Amino acid sequence: MERVVGIRFRKGGKVYHFDAGELPLKREDFVAVHTEQGLGLGQVVEPPCFRNAAIHPAVLKKVERVATEEEIQKYRKNLEFESDAKSYCMERIRAHGLGMNLVDVEYFFDGSKIIFYFTADGRVDFRELLKDLVRRLRTRVELRQIGIRNQAKMVGGLGACGRPLCCATFLKNFHAVSIKMAKEQNLSLNPAKISGSCGRLMCCLQYEYETYRELKKDMPKLGKKIELPEGKGKVIRQNIIERTITVLLEDGKEIEKKLDPLPRGNERKKARE
Repeated sequence: MERVVGIRFRKGGKVYHFDAGELPLKREDFVAVHTEQGLGLGQVVEPPCFRNAAIHPAVLKKVERVATEEEIQKYRKNLEFESDAKSYCMERIRAHGLGMNLVDVEYFFDGSKIIFYFTADGRVDFRELLKDLVRRLRTRVELRQIGIRNQAKMVGGLGACGRPLCCATFLKNFHAVSIKMAKEQNLSLNPAKISGSCGRLMCCLQYEYETYRELKKDMPKLGKKIELPEGKGKVIRQNIIERTITVLLEDGKEIEKKLDPLPRGNERKKARE
C-alpha cells in the first residue's frame, strides 16, 4: 500500500501530497521532488501515512530523495533573495507611482525565474518596473496580475468560522458562487455575514447547496396557501434540516407542522422510476 506524505513548499502555503515510497521521512524533513517548474525543495508537514482514496489524489508523484545540506542552504538563500526582491519591487512601485498591490514573490529553486504576483483595479503599465527588476535581479522576471480570491488563497488567514481559509488549505479551483445559494439555505443576505476575507461571497455557500435543493423539493414553498386540519393558511417559514414548516392561519395563529421524513436514497430512486 502506498505511503503518502504532505509537503509544503512555502511558509503558510498549500500542502501537496506525494508518494513517500520507502523513505524514512518525518515531520520537518526537507525533501527534493519534481514539480511542474522542475526540481523543487519542500518540507514535510504531514508525516507518512497509508493512502486514503477519499482524501488523496489517485496519481501521486514520488519523493525523489531527502535533500542534501547544500540544497537546504540554497533553499534558505532563495528565501532571502525573495525577501530582498520583494522589498526592491515595492520601492520601485512607489517610485513609478503604479496603482498595484504586490502580494507575493516566488523564486524558482534552480534560480531560472522569479514571479511577482500583484493585484490592481485595472490594467497597469509596468514596463519600466520590469526593466528595473531585470536589471537588478539578473534572471527571468514575470509580473503576474491575480484576482482578489487568488490573493486570499496566497496570503491565507482565518474565516468567519474560525478555521483557516478553504482556498488556502484544500480548495484546488474556485467555483461560481451566487446569492441564490444563500437564499436556498435560508441564510442571512447581509453581505458582511456571507462574504469571505476576499470580500466576495464565501466559497462554502456551495458545499451544501445541492443538498438543500434536494431536501426542499417536496416542501411547500414560502407564500403557498395550504389547507390543514386546523384551517387554511400560508407558509411563512421553513426549517429544512428539521423538515418543518410554519403556517400562518387565517385567524392570525401560527402553527408549526412536521413533514414526513425523506425516503432514503435508494427509495427515492425507485420512486422516480
